Amino acid sequence: MTNVSIIVGAPNEYSRLNGILDFITKLLQEKGIDYETINVHTLPAEDLIQANFNSEAIIRANEIVNKSTGVVILTPVYKASYSGILKTFLDLLPQKGLEDKVILPLILGGTFGHLLTIQYALNPVLSVLGATTISNGVYTIDQHIERTGENTFIINEDAQQRLNQGIEAFLRLI
Repeated sequence: MTNVSIIVGAPNEYSRLNGILDFITKLLQEKGIDYETINVHTLPAEDLIQANFNSEAIIRANEIVNKSTGVVILTPVYKASYSGILKTFLDLLPQKGLEDKVILPLILGGTFGHLLTIQYALNPVLSVLGATTISNGVYTIDQHIERTGENTFIINEDAQQRLNQGIEAFLRLI
């Protein structure tokens, strides 16, 4: 079975990004794809900020990525770039930690004005980490994700369709 790691760069567990995470994990489950999720905000903050490569939590998270065939990266857009918390984790991956992996970026932003965040901010960093197969990312506007309760969400049909297409293309590559 194909193994996928999901790196979530949301700053907390209440982000609308979790609506996308739930949607993606349900798709993977339906297809019988094994996956593990790394919620970066749950890793020790001191280890992230101080770049503690010897941290047991960081080592475990890196092992999840290392054993994966595919990596899904979820991040909100802040100040026209991916989240800082995601960057702290990416900085702790080994130099070629994404080599031979298929990558799917999934971005959540306030407007389509930040659509190019994938190509101009995130993809270059992924390439430096050895990623050569980066599937077309999916950009979702946060207004397309409705909060329906405590950490539950509904994603509108257009966004669902684009996410489905993105995941299908990603899975064909792995």
